[in-house]
Amino acid sequence: MVPPRRLVQKLVLLLSCLSLSVAGVLANQTTANKTPGDDRAVIQRRRLVLIRSPKLSREFPHKKKAVVVYPVVSGLSPSILRRVRSLLEFKNIFDSSLKEYREDTWLEEFNYKVNHNGNYLLDITFSQSGSAAYPDDQSKHFLINLKNGNIVKAADAFLSDKFGPLSAMVDRKLKLELKEIIKSLQDAKSDPEEIRMAGEAQEPLEFKVENLDDFSIGARGVTFLYDAGYPHVIRALQPNGTYFFTYAELKPYIKRDGPLGQFIQ
Repeated sequence: MVPPRRLVQKLVLLLSCLSLSVAGVLANQTTANKTPGDDRAVIQRRRLVLIRSPKLSREFPHKKKAVVVYPVVSGLSPSILRRVRSLLEFKNIFDSSLKEYREDTWLEEFNYKVNHNGNYLLDITFSQSGSAAYPDDQSKHFLINLKNGNIVKAADAFLSDKFGPLSAMVDRKLKLELKEIIKSLQDAKSDPEEIRMAGEAQEPLEFKVENLDDFSIGARGVTFLYDAGYPHVIRALQPNGTYFFTYAELKPYIKRDGPLGQFIQ
């Protein structure tokens, strides 16, 4: 006969094992029912080297190839995945397909950066660099709502009756940057002609309501993007065009039921 004390110890051990077993089953069921990363996309990095034709290689021996690094998106529901992949097709980024990149000698490098992937939002910036008469680089930004596969616009994220004050707030940062550019040229005792050209180029610049659609998001806040569109000859004088505001600063402007509402709750 097992002594009462040992019997109690065995019962306690048995119950502990049973509890662990049940907990493990429940955990497995929870994992099975939950889609991994269901608030984000799965992004795999792919690298492709474009080899140009022998004819182009002979004519432009320093441009025999171009390197393309691009994202392969998965991990979303079929309907959303189709929309996201369609948005991020090569032709929709810089108006060139892989075939066109291969048949032309301009491109040297194509790449991307994921700025944010979570909270049902995918924020990604593509960049390309190349040269023709002179070297050049370009970028294209996408902020995608992973709940519907659509590009997020200002009307989705911000209160429409606050567009005016919001754009004015961004414009103040733009104007401050423009003043700093002129001041840095003056402090460096730059050529007066260069200072004059910088001032003239700045005159038409203004961050308007229509510019609010292009913004990038992160864990801490929102960066509004602005392309001044300077010609290559004065590109060095162009403002950086990135204006950051915390979610706390933007709280009066953000739609609570919009994609950014989750950051101000």
